[in-house]
Amino acid sequence: MPDNSAANKPRSKHAQLARPNIGEFSRHELAILGAPCGRIKELAARLTSVLADTLRVAYVDADHAAGDDAAQGGSGGQDAILQAGAAAELTDKITFTRLDVQRPLDRFSQPELLQHQGLVLVNGNHFRARQQLVILDPAKPVEKKLDRLTDVRALLLPDGVTEVPAYLRAHLQEAAVPLLPLHDTAAIAELILEEWRAAAPPVRGLVLAGGRSQRMGHDKGKLAYHHGQEQRAYAAELLAPFCQDVHVSCRPDQATELEYAGLRPLPDTFADLGPLSGLLSAFRLDPNAAWLVVACDLPFLSAATLQHLLENRHPGRMATAFQSPENEWPEPLITIWEPRSYGTLLRFLSLGYSCPRKSLINSDIELLAAPAPEELRNVNTPEEAAQTRAELG
Repeated sequence: MPDNSAANKPRSKHAQLARPNIGEFSRHELAILGAPCGRIKELAARLTSVLADTLRVAYVDADHAAGDDAAQGGSGGQDAILQAGAAAELTDKITFTRLDVQRPLDRFSQPELLQHQGLVLVNGNHFRARQQLVILDPAKPVEKKLDRLTDVRALLLPDGVTEVPAYLRAHLQEAAVPLLPLHDTAAIAELILEEWRAAAPPVRGLVLAGGRSQRMGHDKGKLAYHHGQEQRAYAAELLAPFCQDVHVSCRPDQATELEYAGLRPLPDTFADLGPLSGLLSAFRLDPNAAWLVVACDLPFLSAATLQHLLENRHPGRMATAFQSPENEWPEPLITIWEPRSYGTLLRFLSLGYSCPRKSLINSDIELLAAPAPEELRNVNTPEEAAQTRAELG
């Protein structure tokens, strides 16, 4: 009988891709509601002044006056070029840049535009966000907005307010939501920072071993500098104590031999892009993890240097990298790439650039001085390999 098992399988029109875990505007977003808009914006400004030393903070709001003006036949705040029919206007304000666009922002474009922010504070009177801060202002009760209270992180008490309304207690049920004075900016900011730190993405390891090794003449990952152990296995073992798991980036034709070697292969799903192939393939596998990436041709690298990198990791930046000992540039192949870097790498690729270093240079990163700069030496030629063996004994 013919085998119809393939025909009976459910057909999928689209590729099954892991999706980034983002909300309406950002991975980390807080809607503030339960008070007039002016009071919400005032709280957002107070919090931003405290949080800005650690996080890049954005604020999302609506402009009532512009909307009212447009409804009455006015320009709605548009400059003359937009009134003339321009779709967008980019203005260099010298101290900042402003982009005005005619098209509405949707749930796809909003997180794309705000991807470099560590935290987005949202006026919850107008917009939703995954988590919320609720001000218990009697002038603006949230009784009719309970559907927006999906994950309340704190209740904020204005002066003179001491009780949580019965309808809100019933909605929250047994949830242990802290009560904080609205005027205590430091306490609210510390709560936000504690939760942001706790939500830092897990770190997974990636050894880049899928290159062609053209200068070396044979596979650099198979070279042995440490007691006969192949360098790709040595690098994976070095990463293991610091990562949730460790994958070895490779070409599809290398996967079987890596499995036989006891390693976890991650075949490239982006071809012929050099190190970017492995990095993008890792994010395709898991776009919600931070990837600690190490090239397989770093035989001098030590656990102490990796520990220094992890201890000084800044999840609020796009990446945490060491500065090259040879110049001021970041070293892309011993770097912690945060989830937000996935979109940045794809954006540079769409512009015709496959160099991960260019993405780092032109992005908001944490740049560290290497504690042992000599450990960042790449070994790319037979002569360098011979010298390395001599140095390492």
